[in-house]
Amino acid sequence: MIALKTPQEIEIMRTANVIVAEVLAELRRQVRPGVTTAELDRIAEEMTRARGATAAFKGYTVAGPPFPSSVCISINDEVVHGIPSARRVLQPGDIVGLDFGVQYKSFFGDSAVTIAVGGTDAESERLMRATREALWAGIEQVHVGRRLGEVSAAIQERAERDGFSVVREFVGHGIGRRLHEEPQVPNFGKRDRGIRLQEGMVLAIEPMVNAGTPEVRVIEDGWTAVTSDGRRSAHFEHSVAVTATGPYVLSQL
Repeated sequence: MIALKTPQEIEIMRTANVIVAEVLAELRRQVRPGVTTAELDRIAEEMTRARGATAAFKGYTVAGPPFPSSVCISINDEVVHGIPSARRVLQPGDIVGLDFGVQYKSFFGDSAVTIAVGGTDAESERLMRATREALWAGIEQVHVGRRLGEVSAAIQERAERDGFSVVREFVGHGIGRRLHEEPQVPNFGKRDRGIRLQEGMVLAIEPMVNAGTPEVRVIEDGWTAVTSDGRRSAHFEHSVAVTATGPYVLSQL
């Protein structure tokens, strides 16, 4: 069942997502060669506590072990859910996905970005640009009365225009009093399909785009998903409310 939010609840979610955006902005400033992913995770947790929120991902469970950290940090061929570690040191030319969420006053916020560590190769730059633009192509379809398939198709079309592929095993989602709510928001699909968007829905739209094939696998830690062919992946996400006047991007500063 899809939980519609009141304008007051959406404004609480806006506050939660501003916290997410502020943390991600600081993490972006801290990303440089020699920094460990554990250090980035520490910064995020301290900033979150200082703002009266709690990290949404830490302790989160699906079927296996609880996620042990505050931020999912995924490097190069890691698609999503990378676990921070003091042994994982950022290297020049890496691309780093930072996926972060908080709970604030019973509501959740969620967003993600992918950035390069210094400069990187031309294909990685094209991959990040295509994924970021695919996110915004999907957001542009968030209007009352449109079908969810319009969002999914717009994302897929933009990613594939540059010869990349969208991941199918992981999708976006509704968000509100729970981190993951209905509906699922695939990053692939056909136009004029799916449910109609209603005022008060809030969607976490998050294209995950691979340089090579769309197939992924989860490694031994039970969380980190990597590309099956070892090529790079990028991930961008915003939490977006459906309003009478169009998309309201809650996680944008």
